Amino acid sequence: MSEPGPRGRFGEYGGRYVPEPLVAACQEVADAFREAWSDPGFRGDLDALLTRHAGRPTALTPASRLSAELGVNLLLKREDLAHTGSHKINNVLGQALLASRMGRTRLIAETGAGQHGVATATAAALLGLRATVFMGERDVERQALNVFRMRMLGAEVVPVASGSRTLKDATSEAMRHWVGAVHDSHYCMGSVVGPYPYPWMVREFQRVIGDEARAQCAAELGSDAPDAGMPEAGLPGAGIPDAGMPEAGIPDFVVACVGGGSNAAGTFAGFVDTPAQLVGVEAEGGAGATHGRPGVLHGVRSLFLQGHDGQISEAHSIAAGLDYPGVGPEHAYLRDLGRARYVTVGDAEVVEAAVRLARTEGIVPALESAHAVAWVIRAAGTGELPAGATVLLTLSGRGDKDISTFQELR
Repeated sequence: MSEPGPRGRFGEYGGRYVPEPLVAACQEVADAFREAWSDPGFRGDLDALLTRHAGRPTALTPASRLSAELGVNLLLKREDLAHTGSHKINNVLGQALLASRMGRTRLIAETGAGQHGVATATAAALLGLRATVFMGERDVERQALNVFRMRMLGAEVVPVASGSRTLKDATSEAMRHWVGAVHDSHYCMGSVVGPYPYPWMVREFQRVIGDEARAQCAAELGSDAPDAGMPEAGLPGAGIPDAGMPEAGIPDFVVACVGGGSNAAGTFAGFVDTPAQLVGVEAEGGAGATHGRPGVLHGVRSLFLQGHDGQISEAHSIAAGLDYPGVGPEHAYLRDLGRARYVTVGDAEVVEAAVRLARTEGIVPALESAHAVAWVIRAAGTGELPAGATVLLTLSGRGDKDISTFQELR
């Protein structure tokens, strides 16, 4: 996946639509990230933290029993095994290191499901930073366990009572707060949304998922050349494969859930230059890539759910982390190119998929991740996934945080 151009755009999407006080702050983050990402010392420090603290590389687990039932070869990229229980730690450790490098002493973050908030609180504790996490009141109620974890780690959790009281409103409040705190605080965006450089920077911090998975798939599926044909990072236009050219060790389908889309962006980054079909799975009530129209929210132009008057519509999902009315600009770009496609599943399918994975593989997934599982189950049943197809699915998080929801619905 390529680096955005000088205006921070992926095609027509991206950019930086922020109040004047944040223009310089965003540019400072962009300059600092570009410098750090080219510094072997910074990369080495991050790799060490990802290995020693976050537990990377995460496993690639064949879902043998579920595969037999579905008639496909399903491989799970186990981000649920990372420290704090999801992929969020990959990005947050990177941004926390960057904040320290920039001389910032506090992290500001938004969170929906609480996993990004927990990861932010964790990184802040590890590196001696303060953390303030904004979270919608509705999510505070349904993710009480993660709220307790954040506070135990020393973070300040600020409930947001405006709007739908979910992720969109938490993000808005966090960005407003940053305006008055740019001198000592770094805004630690949790997904591939927001003003440039965040969609690009977060994807780069999350691409460890796709890079690991590509090498692991090559070993699992029998290729002795996992890196063959990979373009150099940052080449404009890199990553669009020649159709119909099979490559050993590459899955037929690469699937991940999408809200803002960071775990999917990180996963897709490892396979966008291959013939693998990329599938992002959205919540029916929060399907920005599927049903959205171009618009601007939280400092970025992308695809958002909107009413007839152009006002942003409220999203709904049983998964707090997917309760967002839009999608990151690179996902919008990949959709327009036809390189990735985006599909939706409903809440009932998600709960049933989570239970089925638990009972066949002994893995309780986060409700967010269960969206991807639900689509694979459905697509295998309808023949959309051909018999014998190899499917890589990123299991973005574990389901501990959602146990109360499962208890209410089962």
